[in-house]
Amino acid sequence: MTDTAPALLTADIQRIQQILPHRYPFLLVDKVVDIDGTSSATGIKNVTMNEPHFQGHFPDVPIMPGIMIVEAMGQTAGVMIGCSVEMETTDLLIYFMGIDNCKFRRKVVPGDVLKLHVTTVRGRPGGKVWKIAGRAEVDGEVAAEAEFTAMIDWGKG
Repeated sequence: MTDTAPALLTADIQRIQQILPHRYPFLLVDKVVDIDGTSSATGIKNVTMNEPHFQGHFPDVPIMPGIMIVEAMGQTAGVMIGCSVEMETTDLLIYFMGIDNCKFRRKVVPGDVLKLHVTTVRGRPGGKVWKIAGRAEVDGEVAAEAEFTAMIDWGKG
């Protein structure tokens, strides 16, 4: 008898937009893969020079702002939770409550592919408060890491 692991979920941009209310220029994740229920997931962000923050951060040396990387981790977690509890047709909103142990290790620049690994530390489907550990990598090198607490408003308001 062989054990077959359940297939991991994937969310393309259409599914992400069904779950998250974010839109350009603040939608910061292009795809979410390896969604393992509410346990973990990996977001993919293709960093391009077309993004508006590069006009001023910094014009001659474009670097993705660190807080945008943390926001991308938060959006990845939102998609993970939304997919896992089938929230594509509801008014899900997620708010940061706290960001802890945040460290930036490497610059993220246009042309990089940012992989956003998120893991649930505490939270349950239907619960309001979640704690997530996040790690952002480029080419296997850690760019940023943080733990964040978020509150889910299951009905926009």
